[in-house]
Amino acid sequence: MIKQLLGADIQATALISPDLPLRVNLTSLENIALIAQLHQHASWADASQRAQQLLSVMCADDIALKRDEDLSYMQRFVVKTARAIMLKRPLILIDRPACLLPDVFYPEVLSYILSSVHDEIPHYTIVDYHWNRPLYEHTK
Repeated sequence: MIKQLLGADIQATALISPDLPLRVNLTSLENIALIAQLHQHASWADASQRAQQLLSVMCADDIALKRDEDLSYMQRFVVKTARAIMLKRPLILIDRPACLLPDVFYPEVLSYILSSVHDEIPHYTIVDYHWNRPLYEHTK
């Protein structure tokens, strides 16, 4: 469905999805920094500093050294959001937030996290079931 929605523009999109897991053998900081290292050929020092800045902006400094199995759903969403931002794509696509944040009232949490990084995200779209559209009327 996402490929159909985006068509040829899929390369211009960073995806936050329950279908894209974190690397379990890496810490949160390493999961985020890896993106800049792979896509922008950033040094470890630059990539990890940027990753730590993103975690700080989202009030998640304390998860930098945690691995996937030690993260809550919300913390995992923060890491996935930071990874998407690190891609530096013009569009961030958030796929089924209820699946990503099943243990919290996700419209509020989603709004809080995205507002904390609004300067970092040029544009985002939420892909969800049509009956959930009213939940996202406040978003970009």
